[in-house]
Amino acid sequence: MDISLIIKIAGIGILVAVASQILSKSGRDEQATFVTIAGIIVALMLLITEIGGLFDLVRSIFGM
Repeated sequence: MDISLIIKIAGIGILVAVASQILSKSGRDEQATFVTIAGIIVALMLLITEIGGLFDLVRSIFGM
């Protein structure tokens, strides 16, 4: 696992938190919720490749 993945996810989290707070303070709670959901989806998409690599490693170790 690379440290850049952690930094990317932290950056996404900070941007989503700031955008969500700005939208909530301006009375756009629904859009703040959509921004939060979109941030979660983007972070999960980054993690999917790492999880796939983990499964491949486990398969190769156990010879499946």
